[in-house]
Amino acid sequence: MSLTCQVKVVLNNISKEKAETIKKALEPDNVNFPEGLSLYVENIDNKLVFNFESKKNMKQLIGTIDEVVEHIQVSLKVIE
Repeated sequence: MSLTCQVKVVLNNISKEKAETIKKALEPDNVNFPEGLSLYVENIDNKLVFNFESKKNMKQLIGTIDEVVEHIQVSLKVIE
């Protein structure tokens, strides 16, 4: 039996301009993901939604989420 874990992180009340800036800042990190791990980012209304999925290593998933959240925080500080 394989285990799949999905995690959604949502930034609420964010302008489209800020959302696009954050997405662009994270693009270089979204390439060459390890096998079984994925991230899909979407802009829905005034929300920026990060959809993580892992089919293998839960520790790797947690580390990736932590790293992405750190990059989001840095991006938001730079924008403001």
